[in-house]
Amino acid sequence: MTIIETKGLKYSYPDRTVAVRDINIKIEKGKKIAFVGQNGSGKSTLFLLLNGTLKPETGEVLFHGKPLKYDSKSLREIRKSVGLVFQNSDDQLFAPTVYQDVAFGPANLDYPREKVEACVNRALECVGLSHLRDRPPHHLSGGQKKRVAIAGVMAMEPEVIVLDEPLSNLDPVGADDIMDLLNEFNHFGSTIIISTHDVDLAYRWSDYVYLMSNSELIGEGVPEELFRQTELLKLAGLRQPSSLEVYHELERRGLACGYQSPKTLPELVNALRPPELMWVDAPPGIREGDTLNLGILYGEYSPNSPYEAVNAKVLHIHPEGKAIVELKRRSIKAGGILLYDTDSYSYPEILHLIEEGDITFVGAMGKKSKTLAEEDGIFLDVTTGVIDKSILTALCGKRCMILTGGGMVEHAFKRIREYVEMSGIELNVGVFNKEEGLPWIEAFEDSVEVFRT
Repeated sequence: MTIIETKGLKYSYPDRTVAVRDINIKIEKGKKIAFVGQNGSGKSTLFLLLNGTLKPETGEVLFHGKPLKYDSKSLREIRKSVGLVFQNSDDQLFAPTVYQDVAFGPANLDYPREKVEACVNRALECVGLSHLRDRPPHHLSGGQKKRVAIAGVMAMEPEVIVLDEPLSNLDPVGADDIMDLLNEFNHFGSTIIISTHDVDLAYRWSDYVYLMSNSELIGEGVPEELFRQTELLKLAGLRQPSSLEVYHELERRGLACGYQSPKTLPELVNALRPPELMWVDAPPGIREGDTLNLGILYGEYSPNSPYEAVNAKVLHIHPEGKAIVELKRRSIKAGGILLYDTDSYSYPEILHLIEEGDITFVGAMGKKSKTLAEEDGIFLDVTTGVIDKSILTALCGKRCMILTGGGMVEHAFKRIREYVEMSGIELNVGVFNKEEGLPWIEAFEDSVEVFRT
């Protein structure tokens, strides 16, 4: 379902400088969309057009199939539905306190006082800033200001959240916090649109990418296909994502196979699976090309964890009764990942799980979960790229725990499930403390153990 569409959009500034020219896009509801291009390519101006802050010179913007109108009442409605977070948070924050800043939008929508308070409290809790509600915004760090700006948009409960360079001027941990937030909003149905010149971010995060250069749209598509077009990227003054560059170099040297476009570090590592050969005793009647079941391998053939029911293809049979076989490890038994839902948090319970479950690697996703762990002195091995790093650690035979809450539990589980189904490597996955029904697990129940309180 198309939620935002533009037709022949053009906008020029008063000095007649063309900012965007002939922009035709269709954005599907519930998707994660990235507009990628160098500074000055027209991304920021386009975003101001999407929610009616600017009026196009020619062309039109449609929301749910209806053209935008530019009278006060219509603009108030569209800005309720399409929330815009500016690149520079200082341009968006102006009230004496964080609470008043976040409350500005709902109050101007004429919400009752009780609803304004509920919206603000919910938004501040989501971004992990409830404890700073009475603090002046200009006293906050860059990452905190960004979260206040996002909370101000969230409080109006928009269908679409548009963010101009959401990670600019943020440190890696702050950037990861913001992306966790955006993933959670998207999981609950919000359409998320970002602009960025970071090709790595756009490649690994987005469902669909628009490529902009010199005020025009020069390419679009799913990231796996668009970022393989090196000539188009050069035209936009961009490079390929790092994971693709590394993969293509490994492929050129004959060290990788099986992927066209690995997007994450686990996918890239999984591509490094060259044929593994070993000598075995040739059973009577075996022929070249036949398949042998070697059972469970230990020792030098399994340095990190046992391999269950490994099949092998017979490549060559030696006259003395030995055969060279190629191992087919499609049922690797690795370590495990336990997802702990911090919406029902218990410090003693977590310590018990870590000790009894022989968990050696702990990560946290989301500001709330990281704060809870920090306050209770729980050592976190990782706070950025948590899902990918936990998968890589589990592949080495270790047991991991991810502390997270809300929609991020389902998001993390889905990511791990997708990796298992794609790789054929069976990771033991548990979900602890999730009291509600989990329909999103049923399709995967053969490989998942669900823990409940």
